[in-house]
Amino acid sequence: MPEILSAEWLGKPAWMWTAFLSFVVVLLAFDLGVLNRKDKELGVARSLWLSAFYIAIAMIFGAALWWASEHGFIATEDGSHAGISYFTGFFIEKSLSIDNVFVISLIFAYFSIPRKYQYRALVWGIIGVIVLRGIMIAAGAALVHEYAWVLYVFGVFLILTGIKMLFVPESNPDLEHNIVVRSLYKYMRTTHHQHENHFFVRVPHPETGKLVFWATPLFLALVVINIADLIFAIDSVPAIFAITTDTFVVYTANIMAILGLRALYFALAAMVHRFHYLKYALALVLIFIGGKIFWNQIVGKVDPAVSLGVTLALILGGIFYSLWRTRSEPTAAEQHWSHS
Repeated sequence: MPEILSAEWLGKPAWMWTAFLSFVVVLLAFDLGVLNRKDKELGVARSLWLSAFYIAIAMIFGAALWWASEHGFIATEDGSHAGISYFTGFFIEKSLSIDNVFVISLIFAYFSIPRKYQYRALVWGIIGVIVLRGIMIAAGAALVHEYAWVLYVFGVFLILTGIKMLFVPESNPDLEHNIVVRSLYKYMRTTHHQHENHFFVRVPHPETGKLVFWATPLFLALVVINIADLIFAIDSVPAIFAITTDTFVVYTANIMAILGLRALYFALAAMVHRFHYLKYALALVLIFIGGKIFWNQIVGKVDPAVSLGVTLALILGGIFYSLWRTRSEPTAAEQHWSHS
């Protein structure tokens, strides 16, 4: 057994991967089994407290990586500073994920998921994220290791994505005609109403009368949310690979950022419109990170601390400017009360 745990997998000993994934599983079990054992609507205050808890965990984990990197216990594959790379990737992923909040709220509304069941669906969705992000990151790491020029493709992709975010207006997703939603309804037996917090139920078939399994709208929402997350990862995964090619840092930064986002969802959903100008800051971050790949080769390697500083400055600037420009706009809750 010790030999298996000491064997390297994607550049790091297997025990590091096992320890991290075990920690995430314990954290989710504690969340669902203790903190949110009963299905109830998660208020803004509780959402903020729970989010603060997850952010604190992410910060402690990043500090541990920083300390281990400083003292030579963890060496990154590309020679970069593990702690700085982790925090840069974490803040980028966290900020890019804010766009997820708007899409997730549309998905819940489309499937008419009551608020008291939404958090359970989001937490279970993290299991899918752990697997899907892992596959994407492992594939990206294999490509970068085998073909170094793939990083330049990532760089061009990030620059073009940033330019698109700057100049192309956003459009709401059309879930009614979405191919995934249509396929789920076509190929799965689905109920048309909720069954509390169940993803599947056994009910009689309308033609045969036999008890068969049916997927509930809560399960359909879970599937669509995970697919949406996979689409959003097309931006965020290349962005962090442009910072470091260390697969462990890339994966842990992604997962730790997403863990906290699920908790923060209920606070952000009520005021996501207040972050309208953040997308322009994120566009500049993507252009900066993409351009840094070419700068490193043509001029010289950019100090990781500079990358972290620029990234933080742009993101915080976008957040504060958005809140300032939209300070007179009512939140979703205030709009609801004004129309009722």
